Amino acid sequence: MSDPLQAPTMTLSEALQRAQAHWQAGQAAQAEQICQRILASFPGQPDALHLQGLMAHAYGRLDPAIEYLRQACASPQAAAVYWSNLAEMLRQRGRLAEGERAAREALARDPQLSGAWNNLGILLQEMGRFDESREYLERVRTAEPKDPKVLNNLGNTCLRQRDFSAAEQYWRQAMSLDPAYPQPYSNLAKLLTDRGEIEAAIDAGRRAITLDPHLTDAYINLAAAEQERHNPDAALRWVEALLAFQPQNAQAWSTKATLLKEAERLPEALQAAEQAVQHAPESADAEYARGSVLQALGRHEEALAAYAKAGELPGVKAEDALISQAVLHMEQGARTEAERFFEKTIERFPHSASAWYNWADLHRFAREDALLPRMQALLEQELLPRDRMLLDFALGKAHLDLQDSQRAFAHLHAGNAAKRATFSYDPAQADALAERIITLFPKDKWHIPSISQAAAEAIPVFVVGMPRSGTSLIEQILASHSAIHGAGELSDLRRIIDAVGIYPEALVSLPPEQLRSLGQQYRDRITPLADKARYLVDKMPANFFYAGLVPLLLPEAKIIHCRRDPVDTCLSCYSKNFSGEQRFSYDLQELGRFYRAYARLMEHWRHILPASQFLEVDYEAVVDDQEDQTRRLLDFLGLDWELGCKHFYETRRAVKTASVNQVRKPIYRSSVGRWKIHAAQLQPLLEVLEIDPEA
Repeated sequence: MSDPLQAPTMTLSEALQRAQAHWQAGQAAQAEQICQRILASFPGQPDALHLQGLMAHAYGRLDPAIEYLRQACASPQAAAVYWSNLAEMLRQRGRLAEGERAAREALARDPQLSGAWNNLGILLQEMGRFDESREYLERVRTAEPKDPKVLNNLGNTCLRQRDFSAAEQYWRQAMSLDPAYPQPYSNLAKLLTDRGEIEAAIDAGRRAITLDPHLTDAYINLAAAEQERHNPDAALRWVEALLAFQPQNAQAWSTKATLLKEAERLPEALQAAEQAVQHAPESADAEYARGSVLQALGRHEEALAAYAKAGELPGVKAEDALISQAVLHMEQGARTEAERFFEKTIERFPHSASAWYNWADLHRFAREDALLPRMQALLEQELLPRDRMLLDFALGKAHLDLQDSQRAFAHLHAGNAAKRATFSYDPAQADALAERIITLFPKDKWHIPSISQAAAEAIPVFVVGMPRSGTSLIEQILASHSAIHGAGELSDLRRIIDAVGIYPEALVSLPPEQLRSLGQQYRDRITPLADKARYLVDKMPANFFYAGLVPLLLPEAKIIHCRRDPVDTCLSCYSKNFSGEQRFSYDLQELGRFYRAYARLMEHWRHILPASQFLEVDYEAVVDDQEDQTRRLLDFLGLDWELGCKHFYETRRAVKTASVNQVRKPIYRSSVGRWKIHAAQLQPLLEVLEIDPEA
C-alpha cells in the first residue's frame, strides 16, 4: 500500500489510529490532514470518512458532516455505529424520516447497539410517536441503568407524554449520576418555565450553558423563560447568542421569528422565518413559525398553507398547527371550518387544553353537553399550570352559558388566580396615571391646531374604552362601510409616545411642531394599512389614556368612546384570558379599581374634547336600536348610510380580539344586564364600584 503519512512502515490501521489519537487530543488539523491523506490513497475509506464527519459535526458544520457520514455508510464495511451517528445528525438537521431509516439500518446490522436504540428513541420522540419512543428508551435503560444520557432522553419522552413527574425524576437521576452533564439542566429549565417557576428555570438554563456553552436547547429554553417573564429583549439576546456560533440553526431562527412577531417587528420576523425554512426545509417548527408570521401580516391563505404543511411534516407541531388553523378560520368568520379543525384537533390530541379553551369560546354550551364531562375529566389529571388555567377559563365560560353561577365562578376564580400569579401588578399605578394625566391636561391649556393633512392619507378613527365594552362591535359595524378600513388593535400610537419618554410628562413639554411630527409618524404607519380607504379604525381600547393628546398629534382624527354597564364590562373581562396584557383583569377588586380610574379619566376627556372630534356611544343603545346608533356614528364621520353596516355580521374580515365570535352574530340582548344573576359571586367588584345589586 502507499502510506498516507509517507512512512513506509505505517499500515492503514495505524494511520487511522493516529488520526483518532490526534482528534482525541484536540489536534483537529493534524487529524483532518491524516484523514485526507488516507482518502487520497483509499477513496471511500469508511473509517476516515466517519472521523471527518465527526469533526465537521463538532465544529457546527452539519451538512458536510452528514455528507461524510453518508459516504461512510455507502461502504459495505460500514460499522453499525456509523449508521447510528448518521441518524443523529439527520435528526439534528430536522430530517426525521431519513434519520429513522438510518437508525433502523444500524439496528439491523447490530441489534445490540444501545446507542442506535437510543437514537431511534429520540427520533421517534421528535416525530410524535411517544409510546414507541418510551418503549425503545426503556429497553436501553434496562441495558444501561447508570447511563445519564438515556435517563435524560427518557425524561424528554415522558415530558411529551405529559408524565411530568416521571420526566423530572429521570432528569434529576441523570444529574445525580453526572452533575457535569448539561442536557438535563436544560430540559428541566423548560419544565420549570411551563410550571411558572421562572427564576429556577433561568438558573437551570444558565447552569446548562456553563457546562456546555454550545448546548443549543439551553439557549432556546432560556429565551422561552425570559419571554414568559415578559422580558422579550433578554429572550432575543439568548437567541442571538446561539446564532453567533450556529448561524444555520433553524430552531434559533424559528424562535427569533416568533419573538420578533410578538414584538410586532413583522418584516424582520418574516425574514427570520424564511431563514428557518431555508436552513431546514423539512422542519415543522420552521414552517409553523413562518405561518404565524404570515398570519400576523394578514396573509391568511399563505398562513393556512404553512400551518397545513407544518402539521404534515414529522415532528410535534401537528397539535399547534391544527389549533392555529382552527383559530384563523374563527378569526375569518368561517365557523364551520373552525369547528371542523377543533374537532380534528381534539380527536388527535384529546389532552390539548389550548384546543379545548379556544373551542369553548366558539361553542355555545347547553344542558347535558357532551363536551362538559370531557373537559372536567381532563381537569382532574396531572396538568401543567397553564393547561389547568385554560381549562378553568373554558369551564367557567361553559357554566356561564348555562347560567350556573356557582360552578362558573369556581372555575373563573381558579383560572384568574392562576393567571394573576404569573406577573406582578400594582393597581395604584392606574390611579396615579389617571391623576397625572388629568393634572397635566387642563381644559384651558390645550389649543386644538387647525387640520392639515395630505389627501392620500387615511383619517384615523380611534375606538376606545374598556376591553369588552363594545369596541369590537363598533369597529365591525364601521368596517362594513366602503369608506372605512378596520385595522384592529394597533400599538403604533403607544409605541410612538413611549419612544419620546414617560407619558404624560414627556409629552406636555414638546413644542407644537414636534407634536405634529409625532402625528405624521402615526399617519405614515397606518396609511399603508388602510387599503386606500378614507378612514382607518384603530381599535386599541387602552388608547383612552391618550384621548386628550390625539387632537394635538392628529387634528383630523376622530375618537369614539364605547361605554357599557360597568359590571357587565368587568364580568366580561373577568371571564377572558386575554392574549394581550390586561393585567388589571384577573382580580375582581383590582378590576373594579382600574374601571374607576378609567371612568374618572373619561369624565375629564368628556369636558375637554370638542364634539366635532369626540363621540360617545353606549353599548346598550346599540343593542336597542342598532340602525339609529349606526347612522349617528356615520354622521359623526361625515359618511352616508350603507346597508352593509346594518348587516355587519356578514362582513368578511379577520377579527383577532377576544370578541372574535360575538361580532359574527346579529345583535343580541342576552349580554345586557347579565351580571345580575351572578351578583353574589361578584360582591368584591360591586363593593369597589359602589354598586348596590338590589338598587
